Amino acid sequence: MDRSMNKIVIVTRKTRLKELIYKYNTLEQAKFYIEHMGVDFSDYIKEDQNYSQAVKQVTEIAGHYARVQEIDREFVPNMIFGKHDVVIAVGQDGLVANVMKYLNGQPLIGVNPDTARWEGILLPFETGQLPELLPKVLCGRYSAKDITMAEAATKDEQRMLAVNDLFIGCKTHASARYDITWNQSKENQSSSGIIVSTGLGSTGWYKSIMTQAKKMAEIFQCGQIAEPSISWEDNQLVFVVREPYPSRSTQANIVYGRISQKDTLRIISKMPTNGVVFSDGMEEDAITFYAGTEVKIGIAKKKGRLVV
Repeated sequence: MDRSMNKIVIVTRKTRLKELIYKYNTLEQAKFYIEHMGVDFSDYIKEDQNYSQAVKQVTEIAGHYARVQEIDREFVPNMIFGKHDVVIAVGQDGLVANVMKYLNGQPLIGVNPDTARWEGILLPFETGQLPELLPKVLCGRYSAKDITMAEAATKDEQRMLAVNDLFIGCKTHASARYDITWNQSKENQSSSGIIVSTGLGSTGWYKSIMTQAKKMAEIFQCGQIAEPSISWEDNQLVFVVREPYPSRSTQANIVYGRISQKDTLRIISKMPTNGVVFSDGMEEDAITFYAGTEVKIGIAKKKGRLVV
């Protein structure tokens, strides 16, 4: 294999400071806004400096081993990754998830740019570990976890992958209206939307929903909720209906389920406007879910590969 054809793609994201400057045009205006709100602006400066330094170090180290391309995460959906590329995400856990679903088996390395600030469950490496790690990854001698992803597919062949979770519902605070079919059961529902979580995403949005359910069970003395865990590589998903509302025309019996490869979860929209399906918190990259649209939820055939 000609390793000279490889490249290392470094994916970055804008810091809070860069986002503020983009919004307010200058550093001075951004500083005035933040301090006017009574917030310490120096923390924004420090975060940006630490991040910029980490990206610089990663770029310099990577340049010793292969060609390097740096790209902001907003351009990742349109990026064409080479078969033998190595991808490094420098940021927070969410950046790793956002990048992984656009890869096709390429190894993904999560680098924590600021260990004092970010816990980094998906960021097992620091910049100082890259000189030892990168040669191994480029030669294929590395350890990795295969990450199970969820997939949403419509009848008109729109598809969306999720590393953490899918949201199916209304993009505003209005109630979502839809028909839901879970294996052999079907009902008309009105709710705040449906969350479909992977094993990797079970510590995110799904966890917050289950935390509320467990606390409510405790308050009403209904006993503990025994919740089986799902590992990152398990071929399972779990769905939860948020705040289902029972009425004369809507039901609330299908509220939770574990999805294996043999299970069927289908949702048909009854919303004339504002219906969406998005993944991993990326609302700007969504499938329109208007009345009549049917979406099928299942386990994606493609797996993510996270270097560990």
